[in-house]
Amino acid sequence: MSRIISGLAGSIRLASAPAGTRPTSDRVKESVFASLEAVGAIENADVLDLFAGTGALGLEALSRGAKSLVAIESARAALNVCLKNSASVGTALSAAGARPPMEIKLSDAVAYLASTIKEFDLVFADPPYDLDVAGKLLERVGAVLRPNGLFVLELSSKTDNPALVEGIELSSEKAYGDTKVLIFRLTAQ
Repeated sequence: MSRIISGLAGSIRLASAPAGTRPTSDRVKESVFASLEAVGAIENADVLDLFAGTGALGLEALSRGAKSLVAIESARAALNVCLKNSASVGTALSAAGARPPMEIKLSDAVAYLASTIKEFDLVFADPPYDLDVAGKLLERVGAVLRPNGLFVLELSSKTDNPALVEGIELSSEKAYGDTKVLIFRLTAQ
């Protein structure tokens, strides 16, 4: 069972992912968030969580001081779990005096990137490993990232990295067993 690791909602257990959803392990999540906190990427960030699943990544960011969250999920069963988890985390944050805005939307991630006018400081994407969308995400994420914004992409460690696009650089790559996490930075817009 996944949980919120740290911050105002730390130790809250999250509802389990529905069948067909592969949640980010606590070990991977802990490492990713340590890297993000080391560069000051979470505090007061507007966060977008694509392929949100249980909402664990975006909700962890809120618990650690992010300013807002938009979570996008295309599977209704996963969206319902994400809504349940966002309510639990929202209650804990409210009890601690924090009330960051959260939007949980039923939508295709690539379509959302193509249509939104919102901008974000931090974007997470954890697509199903068999879904070949990494290149499309990297092509479109620059339009929603603020300058120096970060894009955290989780892939199978067997998957090739997507081709870089102009204005975005790969700043970190780490493998954790069958999972690979790439962190990109928007360098120009």
